[in-house]
Amino acid sequence: MASNPDTSRRRAGNGESFDLSLTLRAFRHRNFQLFFGGQLISLTGTWMQSVAQSWLVYSLTGSSLLLGSVAFAGQIPVFLLAFIGGAVADRYKRQHVILAAQIMLTILAFILAALTLLGIVQVWHVVFLAVLVGTINAFDMPARQSFFVELVGKEDLMNAIALNSSMFNGARILGPAVAGILVASIGEGWCFFANGMSYLAVIIGLLIMRLPVHPAPVSSGTAISQIVEGFHYVRRTKAIRALLLLLGLSSVMGMPYTVLMPIFADRILHGGARGLGILMGASGVGALIGALVLAGRPSVRGLGQWTGYSCAGFGICLILFTISRLFWLSVLFIVPVGFFMMLQLGCMNTLIQDMVPDRLRGRVMALHSMMFVGMAPFGSFLAGLVAERLDAPLTVSLGAIGCLVASVVFLVKLPDLGMRGRGGMIGSSNLSAE
Repeated sequence: MASNPDTSRRRAGNGESFDLSLTLRAFRHRNFQLFFGGQLISLTGTWMQSVAQSWLVYSLTGSSLLLGSVAFAGQIPVFLLAFIGGAVADRYKRQHVILAAQIMLTILAFILAALTLLGIVQVWHVVFLAVLVGTINAFDMPARQSFFVELVGKEDLMNAIALNSSMFNGARILGPAVAGILVASIGEGWCFFANGMSYLAVIIGLLIMRLPVHPAPVSSGTAISQIVEGFHYVRRTKAIRALLLLLGLSSVMGMPYTVLMPIFADRILHGGARGLGILMGASGVGALIGALVLAGRPSVRGLGQWTGYSCAGFGICLILFTISRLFWLSVLFIVPVGFFMMLQLGCMNTLIQDMVPDRLRGRVMALHSMMFVGMAPFGSFLAGLVAERLDAPLTVSLGAIGCLVASVVFLVKLPDLGMRGRGGMIGSSNLSAE
């Protein structure tokens, strides 16, 4: 049994070291155990498909522009439709929304596997299926992000978010590494097939959960009025608005480095498909460490400054990665890139979830998905376009500089956002739209 969280918080606030029970306290909840295990298997398959799909497009076309275009096709539906998905997550049972999404994603993964294994896959197939996956994710992501409070309650919510991030990045280590081996040995199709099988773990976990009874979801007013209410809440809440803006800027300027990674792996570092898997896995190692660091924190105090400094660290390390022309030196630099990226994303997610009221959680997390995943396609498409005319290292460097500038602006504005310089929450008028 984990130690009392309040006691652990007091110990941590007095400067004492964190204990393991504090870091893993969300595992006290059976439902979180089921969700965590299923997601670990499923996301390993998702990362395998992501790497294999990038390599498939690159091997079919050799075009950085098309790499960016496929990423754009898979992510733009989240930007366009996530606000509807958020309203659905607040209006209907989130467990059922996630279950339906996972079943549809399973079907699409098997279709892509069949097309590839039969040797008839074309780029337009990949683009079309990517659009369908993105459309489903527009409903799945807000429901999944707002589902944690039902799994663990408010007491362990921050820890559950951090542990989920660690699981996400554990899968990010394993998935690309396995994908690199499979693509090099037996081809991309089997990666897509393995991803389809991996969704079954989440489906089974959702079916056997025993969730506590919660009040009926919000159903008053029209769907449009509920969507508008979510937008108005974010507009009137300075701290959340600033965090979402920084997240959107980071997604556009910094995150596209993953889209151009096949070019770094092949043309610049001469590592091929195996090198791509190693680079993505190394980034995942850093991200896993960042998530575990966040999981060991007992409260949100200090996370405001952590957000700004981790955004700056991400930009600096990304610049160092683009300068390197030695494979293993690049692997070394990509580890802190993943660390600071995950720390920034985890801090922002935790702060937002800590502030938002439960009845608006799905809609606000939909806007979070729009800024994180939905803005990424614009960055991916722009990065592919610029890299086609300049080169990949210069393109990524320019985005990293943009992240540095954004981090400085955020840190300067931090005292006015309802967060103390130390990151403690103050000023309820700044944190609530009600």
